[in-house]
Amino acid sequence: MTHPLLDLPPLDAARFAAIEDRVARLLDTRQDVVITQGEALLPLEGAIRAAAGPGTVALNVITGPYGQTFGDWLRDCGATVHDLAVPFHTAVTAAQIRQAFAEHPEIDFVSLVHAEAATGNTNPVAEIGEAVREQGALFYLDAVASVGAEPVLPDAWGVDLCVIGAQKAMGGPAGVSAISVSERAWARMAANPHAPRRSYLSLLDWKERWIDGGRRALLHAPAQLEMLALEACLERIEAAGLPAVMDRHRSAALAVRAGTSALGGGLEPYVYEERDAAPVATTLRVPSGLVASELVARALASDPSAPLTAGGGALAKEMIRVNHYGPEASPETVHRCLAALGTALAGHGLTVDPEAARRAADGAWR
Repeated sequence: MTHPLLDLPPLDAARFAAIEDRVARLLDTRQDVVITQGEALLPLEGAIRAAAGPGTVALNVITGPYGQTFGDWLRDCGATVHDLAVPFHTAVTAAQIRQAFAEHPEIDFVSLVHAEAATGNTNPVAEIGEAVREQGALFYLDAVASVGAEPVLPDAWGVDLCVIGAQKAMGGPAGVSAISVSERAWARMAANPHAPRRSYLSLLDWKERWIDGGRRALLHAPAQLEMLALEACLERIEAAGLPAVMDRHRSAALAVRAGTSALGGGLEPYVYEERDAAPVATTLRVPSGLVASELVARALASDPSAPLTAGGGALAKEMIRVNHYGPEASPETVHRCLAALGTALAGHGLTVDPEAARRAADGAWR
C-alpha cells in the first residue's frame, strides 16, 4: 500500500538548513537558529536545563501557566528563583522588572512568556528587553503563541533564547519547533557542567555536531513530514507577507472583543485592557452564576467546529478562550464563535443580540 506522504526521498541536511534559514528570516535574527524535532516543550525545557544551574539566580515572570512551569524547571536545575507573578488578566511591566532587579541585583537570568494563549494576555517584550539589557541578564523568551500573530524580534529586543512553535498563529505543524540562540547563551551553556549532553534535550549537541560542523550532517533522522509542513507554512506566510498575517490576528482579536460587548448576555473580556490582550486568542469571563465549561459545551453543541475551549484547571469555571489563530484568524471564525456563544447564553435564558454582535465585529475588523 502506498500514499503520497509515504516513500518520500530523505530530507537532506541542505534542505533542513534552508528551512532553518527561513525561520531566521521570519524572526529577523542573525543568531543561530535550530529546528528541534519535537513540540515546543522540547526546546523550552532544553534551553533552561542548558543555561541554568546551581549558580543561576533567575527572575521568573508568571503571567499564566507556562511561567509557573518554567519556575519549576529552574528550581529543578538548582537555580535560585525569584517569581514575579501578576494577575492573569493583565501584563507585566518593565517597571516591575526593574523593581525586581533593584530588590535582587544578583539576578542573571530572566524567563518570560511573550503571549499566554491560555490566559489571553501578552507582555511588552521590547520594553522588558531594554530593562534586562541594563541588568546584563540572559533573556529567555517563550514566543510559541505570539510568533505570526505579533512581532517577535530576538535581536532588536536582546533576547538570548527565543523559542517558537508553528502550531498556533503560523498555522503549521505541532511536531517541530525552533529556537534562536545568541552567542552569550551558547557561552553560558558551554560553561554549565550540568547542561544536557548526548541527550534529546541537548542544544549543545546541535551546536557542536550541526552548527559548528557547517550544517552538513544531521544528528538523527528528522521528522520529515513535520519539516515539510513547516516549510509549507513558512512559504504561505512569506507569500501573504508577515505584516498581513499579523494584521489578520490583531483584527480577529479586536472583532471578538467588540462583538462580545455588543452580544450582551454578560460575557466580558478576561484581559481588561486591550493593549494587554494577545492577538492569538481572546479570553472571556462568563457571567456570575454560569460555569464556563458548561457554556462552552452548549456552544459546541450548536457548532461543534467552533474553536472554543474553557480555561484550564480552576479557570474552567470562569474563562472561555476563543482560539482565532492560523487559518481561524478570519471574520468567518469570529462570526461562528459569537453565534455559538449567543446560542449558549440564550439557552440559559439570557438576552443576546447576535446581529448586533456581527455588525460590531465587522466594524472592528481592520
